[in-house]
Amino acid sequence: MVRTLPLGLDEALNLTLDNIAPLESEQVDLLDGLQQAVAQDLCALVDSPSIDASLKDGYAVVSEDVNGARKSSPIVLKLAGAMAAGGQLDVPVRPGTTVRVLTGAKIPPGASAVVAEEFVSVDKEAVIFYKDAEPGRNILPRSSDVAAGQMVVARGNLLIPGLAGLLAAAGHNSIPVVRSPCVAVIATGDEVIAPGRPLAQGQLYASNMTTLAGWCQRYGLQTRLRVIKDDADEIFETITHFNDTTDAIVTSGGAWTGDRDLVALILERLGWRQLFHRIRIGPGKAVGFGLLKGKPVFILPGGPPSNLMGFLQIALPGLLKLAGHRHTGLPTIAVKLEHDLTGRFTDWTQFIYGTLQKGDDLPLFRSLRGKSRLQSMAEAQAVAAIAEGKTMLAAGSIINAQLLV
Repeated sequence: MVRTLPLGLDEALNLTLDNIAPLESEQVDLLDGLQQAVAQDLCALVDSPSIDASLKDGYAVVSEDVNGARKSSPIVLKLAGAMAAGGQLDVPVRPGTTVRVLTGAKIPPGASAVVAEEFVSVDKEAVIFYKDAEPGRNILPRSSDVAAGQMVVARGNLLIPGLAGLLAAAGHNSIPVVRSPCVAVIATGDEVIAPGRPLAQGQLYASNMTTLAGWCQRYGLQTRLRVIKDDADEIFETITHFNDTTDAIVTSGGAWTGDRDLVALILERLGWRQLFHRIRIGPGKAVGFGLLKGKPVFILPGGPPSNLMGFLQIALPGLLKLAGHRHTGLPTIAVKLEHDLTGRFTDWTQFIYGTLQKGDDLPLFRSLRGKSRLQSMAEAQAVAAIAEGKTMLAAGSIINAQLLV
């Protein structure tokens, strides 16, 4: 159903996420899946460690045999042998004996503790202990990192290096991940040209396109970029081409109702299912979303602050849902407002770019209002929101701000 009246932010975001499903999964080598979303819950295939292992270079003992050992009253045990990490030989510890063990070595049969080597001295086959060790001291129990059958990563989590290491320890060398989307970013406008070309009077470079592509690539999304003129045929052909060859489209410019704002009209000709066009946020009210042949299409206004804000609040969450991410919004952080933040409309969500300064307890949010639009976007570290129903947030208020860095 086409929505003609501006929607609130929450309704627009919910419509976006409800109408996008993650792409299909693919099986990849563990390191090839970094920064992609895991496509299913994954459980450990093995115990890790697979044995009770020594945490120290030292001597495995029966704990009771060294009870009370001190510098002033050492205890002497007979050295029965040695065991190293990865070794297959078992040398049992019997009362009155000890076995030399290296870090990672299997705990010998009969031993209940390991005394670190700095607390002993050795005289041929006699090991002199100057410290005791309660049962379990310096022993890493079997399966204490992961146990076979234990879930180690949930569907939708991003594969980061630490998780990759955990999965490797759990016995995985390849995993299913959601395929990384390929996103077309199309900049429209007779005055807009691709970076790197000579700049004529009245022209400007497609900085919006570059910013949006940078955000996509930051989240591991592939991009295809194109700058086109305000020409109905060229817009039609470009959208048709990218709808066939990519997984989602983001357009920049031509999103409003002026004589040259053709994107929505062309999408109507192409038969897209518009979910909304205009939402109650500032900047960014002209953002739109719909599906063309089942694929997401986001239309964004051309003004840089509106362009980026529409992308961050609507398009980016939608693209992350397409990529299978469990968390689709920007991360947030609790901040304290350094100054009052004021808005103009009680029925709109109003966003303000800002920087974060060190505070006594929480970071201080400092508004970048007054800066040039591109400078404020470039310097911004966070975004604060004045929610619908409010026109002011007082200095000293604690809010959750969206992190941009």
